[in-house]
Amino acid sequence: MTYELLSGLVLFAFASSITPGPNNIMLMASGVNFGLPRTLPHMLGVSLGHAAMTLILGLGLVQVFEVLPWLRTALTVVSVGYLLWLAWKVANAAPPKGADHDAQPLTFLQAAGFQWVNPKAIYMSIYAQTTYAPDGGGWTSAVLVALVFGLVNLPSVATWAWGGTQIRRWLDGPGRLRAFNWTMAALLVASLYPMLLPSDG
Repeated sequence: MTYELLSGLVLFAFASSITPGPNNIMLMASGVNFGLPRTLPHMLGVSLGHAAMTLILGLGLVQVFEVLPWLRTALTVVSVGYLLWLAWKVANAAPPKGADHDAQPLTFLQAAGFQWVNPKAIYMSIYAQTTYAPDGGGWTSAVLVALVFGLVNLPSVATWAWGGTQIRRWLDGPGRLRAFNWTMAALLVASLYPMLLPSDG
């Protein structure tokens, strides 16, 4: 991989990882509701899960989507359903004190698995592998792209979780916290909009 390609990949990985999306919205909400230590498995699941998905797509799964276009439709249906369920969980993450609830942060495996139904994460992986992996680079190029994404993604998503812990002090009242959670849930639902647009193809 040339220096120009590597520089472009790092910039793309940073820009796409630090901007708002389902992962970052949920990590901020988790930071607010559960604190940074309990959100750590969620953070690691996002970064390592996304890196693994990027690698698998680079090793050939992208071509499978091209040969079997109905898989994209099926993935869209599953993604919408799962994101709506997660939005409901975010909205009800922290009921007022004294309420009976069993809210828990996402586990490592849940966060890693979520990457496969996260439209932004899938787009990031496909674009990175088809744009920055050199032609004929084979599996080494796919590994390098995934490695760069993993290294850049972790501090990016950690910033959102940490940001959630910082605004937690202003959300000490149950009413404010519930309003925050419902706002995050609404943003999570809004993130579905791009994937529901009709495809040009």
